Amino acid sequence: MSIHKYQGSECPCVVLPLHTTHYMMLYRNLLYTGITRGKKLVVVVGSKQALSIAVRNKQAGERFTELRASIVG
Repeated sequence: MSIHKYQGSECPCVVLPLHTTHYMMLYRNLLYTGITRGKKLVVVVGSKQALSIAVRNKQAGERFTELRASIVG
């Protein structure tokens, strides 16, 4: 299951793979979301370098949700 599919949910155990080949997904907010989904156990598997990149990368990509247009009408 991906982090995106589990937003707003919890599960007993999370295994979170982190590797530098996934550099496009190494963002602090995604790391936080992945870690906070686990109720009892979270296992982070990967490299220290990938974890370091994710922790330092607080720049989330711009989202194009069209929310403003939906609200304003």
